[in-house]
Amino acid sequence: MNGSRAAALTVAWRLASFRSRLEGLPAFPIVILGTLALLAIFADFIAPHDPQVGLLGERFRPPAWQAGGSTAHLLGTDHVGRDVLSRLIFGARISMTVGFTAVIFAGVVGTTLGILAGYLGGWVDQVIMRVTDAWLALPALTFAIFLAAIVGPSASNIVIIMALVYWTRYARVVRGEVLSLKERDYVRLAIVAGCSKRTIMKRHILPNVVNSSIVLATLMLGVVIVTEAALSFLGVGVPPPQPAWGLMLADGKKGLMAGYWWLTVLPGLCIMLMVLSANLLGDWLRVKLDPQLRQL
Repeated sequence: MNGSRAAALTVAWRLASFRSRLEGLPAFPIVILGTLALLAIFADFIAPHDPQVGLLGERFRPPAWQAGGSTAHLLGTDHVGRDVLSRLIFGARISMTVGFTAVIFAGVVGTTLGILAGYLGGWVDQVIMRVTDAWLALPALTFAIFLAAIVGPSASNIVIIMALVYWTRYARVVRGEVLSLKERDYVRLAIVAGCSKRTIMKRHILPNVVNSSIVLATLMLGVVIVTEAALSFLGVGVPPPQPAWGLMLADGKKGLMAGYWWLTVLPGLCIMLMVLSANLLGDWLRVKLDPQLRQL
């Protein structure tokens, strides 16, 4: 009986702890990002039409609620008769795949280099930080366009480009935290105990900088999505006829003055909602995971 009661108390304590961690969780970004994630995962089943195939007889159909619209194309069609709703749904898959993958790659590279620079110091720190400073001095979008023009447009290349452009943000933040962490007592005790530098960085430093990397990743997600949309808009991102949101903006800009507003407003709205949701979630995580802010 005592064992079962202890187990029940343990479960209740864990549930209470989990609920306290989720306290104040912003509903808006969770709903938006969750919906976009579901659309991205199940796009093949949800999208009513093939996003890359259109009918010339269905060109420039307005949304269903406007005169001339049709329920067969709820959000209208584009300049070659492709269904806008289907392209937005598949565009969510491209944006989320590129965004999350690029953020993860940049985070892994930047966090690793930041830990090495902060803990090892010396010439290792000098080399990594001087490269980081040089990278940060370059305009991110211009640098991304330059790299995209060299390697060519494709979704996989965009992921690599985003990782190469944005790893410096992680390296700078993580290095600053490591410089403080390596002076802590538990790190000094690990050194006295004979732990290797690799063990100390892996077991004592890395777990204490993961929170900062996660918060930075959520904040960088919006930046990466906007950059990917800008590259696609300029023709050096995801190549046509793939339904990237930035590419949809580029295709629809000519029809904006002609009254075909849905070709630019709808993909622009999707980009805005996704970036805003990512930033709001990042702000909440920053407050939740930062001990100093939790005490306020």
